[in-house]
Amino acid sequence: MTDVRLTRRELLALGATTTAGAVAVLTPSPANATAKEDKSRSLPVHESTVSLEVNGRPLVLQVDNRSSLLDVLREQLRLTGTKKGCDQGQCGACTILVDGRRINSCLTLAVMFEGASITTIEGIGTAAQAHPLQRAFVKHDGYQCGYCTPGQICSAIGALDEIERGVPSFASDDPAAMPERTEHEIRERMSGNLCRCGAYPNIVAAIIESAET
Repeated sequence: MTDVRLTRRELLALGATTTAGAVAVLTPSPANATAKEDKSRSLPVHESTVSLEVNGRPLVLQVDNRSSLLDVLREQLRLTGTKKGCDQGQCGACTILVDGRRINSCLTLAVMFEGASITTIEGIGTAAQAHPLQRAFVKHDGYQCGYCTPGQICSAIGALDEIERGVPSFASDDPAAMPERTEHEIRERMSGNLCRCGAYPNIVAAIIESAET
């Protein structure tokens, strides 16, 4: 049996050499990386032409069939007021109005909305001419960081319209009766919109005041 003795410096040098060799084996060569990239680029992309109206403006868009409505609004149309939160339909940050009704735009494909009328927060109001609900949010401090606010406002407009049309909710005691704009009713209908800052009492107060004007 051979007695091998290494100094600490020699042992560290040997370890560094062994690690470098392993990295070289595991790291793909530039040629292989380029081949993989070229292969991914060659995959077919299926697109469709979609005609719709966004914030009152008629548009004809060429969209990837796999693109969500949220991504088309943000990436193609640069309407970044609509926020991407969970991307799973659980937070409500991406809420917009389609033909007057609220939806989570992250859960729907853009190709589904041929001929639809879409309203994002950019189409609700402006700084010079704000929507009554926007003014109420400012008055009651219904936002803090502001990230969820566009979705909250779009959702609130949709919720108030549901009440106006007599659409029942889980807060309704009698599904056949006309719902009222109570705090309990508003909280239930807005439960799908999360506010990480916890401004819920102010949000409810803003919605109730807006509904009364």
